[in-house]
Amino acid sequence: MSRRYRIRHITTYTYSDRVSSSYGRGFLAPRETDVQRCLEKTVEVQPSPTDQSFGVDVYGNEDVYFHVTTDHETLVVTADSLVEVDAPSAADNELGRATAWENARPQQPGEYTAAGDRAAAVEFVLDLDHPEITDAVRGYADVSFVPGRPLRDVIVDLTHRIFTDFTYQSGSTTVSTKVADVVEARSGVCQDFARLAIAALRANGLAARYVSGYLATEPPPGKERMIGVDATHAWAAVWTPENTWLAFDPTNDQLVDERYTTVAWGRDYADVPPLRGVIYTEAEESTISVSVDVAPVD
Repeated sequence: MSRRYRIRHITTYTYSDRVSSSYGRGFLAPRETDVQRCLEKTVEVQPSPTDQSFGVDVYGNEDVYFHVTTDHETLVVTADSLVEVDAPSAADNELGRATAWENARPQQPGEYTAAGDRAAAVEFVLDLDHPEITDAVRGYADVSFVPGRPLRDVIVDLTHRIFTDFTYQSGSTTVSTKVADVVEARSGVCQDFARLAIAALRANGLAARYVSGYLATEPPPGKERMIGVDATHAWAAVWTPENTWLAFDPTNDQLVDERYTTVAWGRDYADVPPLRGVIYTEAEESTISVSVDVAPVD
């Protein structure tokens, strides 16, 4: 079984003075995977860019680049896509059940090399610069990482604990907030909870990646869907010896299923931001507004 979604992601930048030149790069087009197909995709920039191109980064994510040279005080980037996502298969539902988490390390203690699929996963074990694995992160992770425990049980437990122990509080953090600060404050947003889970996994020698995308939200019974209230979402995934990644969402206490649309993945948020860029202007103030709608298609 699969589900289709029409996704519309609109980002509007407004400046207090004229912008003479704007360079932008981002990840806005859902990627192709074994369980996901992007049937349609467009990215429109207004004012029309002098140069616009699409490429693929080192992780296989599709990125868009644009350069606007027309004077402007407002910049609007609209991404539209039609995506089909498969429900987890019977094999997906068994992933990690028979593997002790210690055996899911792509590089075992004492090993200096890793070959084949394991070699590609080793990059996702490495801590960030600046380091995110602290004593507080190790201490928090220890409760879930019981020796010999199946990998899937570890992930389910860690997901539930983050969901239970931390409060979702919009605006409480920024993209530069450290994991250690999230652990201390016991609050954050989806990006923070994904990054905490990733740090906990890497602290125990497991390969973990940061995933950005969208989550389809269902309206309350008897209510119609509201347009533009959905948002970009973030979750995490852990590598398994089957060379498959088990994805999970600490923000919602669940494993990832057909409600999730993947846009991009990397080692951290900084690898796959929706948009970033450089502008040439004397404007002292700017605002950004983002509208995302994920509409199921029958």
